[in-house]
Amino acid sequence: MAVRAVLFDLDGTLLDSLADIGESMNFVLREMGLGQHPLTDYRHFVGDGVTVLATRALPPDRRDDATVAACVARMRLVYGGRTTLKTRPYDGIPALLEELEERGIATAVLSNKPHDLTVGLVAELLGGWSFAVVFGERSGVPRKPDPAGAVEVAGRLGLEADSVLYVGDTPTDMATARAAGMRAVGATWGFRGEAELRAAGADFIVGHPLEIVPLLLEQPAVLRT
Repeated sequence: MAVRAVLFDLDGTLLDSLADIGESMNFVLREMGLGQHPLTDYRHFVGDGVTVLATRALPPDRRDDATVAACVARMRLVYGGRTTLKTRPYDGIPALLEELEERGIATAVLSNKPHDLTVGLVAELLGGWSFAVVFGERSGVPRKPDPAGAVEVAGRLGLEADSVLYVGDTPTDMATARAAGMRAVGATWGFRGEAELRAAGADFIVGHPLEIVPLLLEQPAVLRT
């Protein structure tokens, strides 16, 4: 079945947001009198929601529920005030989105970032393109890798899951795509590397956004070779 839609992860896939996320969390840790992390460490901290991010960033002996909750609350405030300070679309993303629009391929976003921040970032930094659905983490909907959000996106688009390419940069994204019955495309320009994405079940690996274009007419069997 030819591809009729592309569902994107946000952080590390559409947007290079590592500096704003990492610097915000380091600010919070510093306020708490705790050690900070090199920004490169945040490549392995992000992707599973703000609570998991806080848990991973905190020292092992400070991961009690109360401390995690306080860290999450403060992170939401600090990061919410600087989401676009350094964050920008990755090189090649604008050209890819133009190409998809010209071809009539629907686009959507599914992120584990809080829903309000997800919608705001897409509107501010990617507002020149029409995304049919934009979802962040929402109350009552389990976060990725649970496939519920991805399945809901396909339903909103009126499409079968196997006509959707799911593009992401973490094992969480690959697991989400496969559980939803979508074709999993691992983006190596993001926060994780090719080996990790392949091990997580990526059907295809791309090193630049425009490498997605040739996949639009590929069959599932070809993508899984």
